[in-house]
Amino acid sequence: MSESGSELRAGQDVAISEAPTSTGSRLRNALIEVITTVVLAVVIYLVVQTFVVQTFQVQQVSMVPTIQPGEHLLVDKLTPRFDSYSRGDVVVFRAPGTADDETPFIKRIIGVGGDRVELEGGAVLVNGVALDESYISRGGTEPDCGEDVWNVPQGELFLMGDHRDQSQDSRCFGTVGEARVVGRAWLRFWPLDTLTVLPTPTYPDVPVAEG
Repeated sequence: MSESGSELRAGQDVAISEAPTSTGSRLRNALIEVITTVVLAVVIYLVVQTFVVQTFQVQQVSMVPTIQPGEHLLVDKLTPRFDSYSRGDVVVFRAPGTADDETPFIKRIIGVGGDRVELEGGAVLVNGVALDESYISRGGTEPDCGEDVWNVPQGELFLMGDHRDQSQDSRCFGTVGEARVVGRAWLRFWPLDTLTVLPTPTYPDVPVAEG
């Protein structure tokens, strides 16, 4: 005679309950999730900072009136990989003779590889054509360190600040290799009332640089 109380009838569902998870296991799982999230966030941040965009606070007066000391900028590090730097771009870079951990400079590109840059009577000439520089602080541009003519090698840039009489730039330390450029400054985001994309002037009358 079978004991019907201990048998399962055909088609009868059986509920199987999981063993309760200990408090220690729950805490351990939660900690693993938090650590994983933090590590992923750090990795994403480093990738963005290294290859895409980086923030900088301007500490110099050399780009007045275009950029004021204390303003915060987003620097584009991605597009220069496939869109070459151009005359008029504002860039952040490591000046020749400075270490990677020193405060970077910010200046405007005046000449690219193959250009001939000259200072004459307060004007800046590129490939024989005077630039229309409505963005500079005031007055003209004078040689700071004796030289007034530069031939820019391929792969290098000639850079000057917009506040010409308060700028240490290529007039003194010469051209800068593109490898020393951090990126192209493109957005001013702080203070909020100054939020704007930085305009890039064009110089349509300047002949193309020689190859």
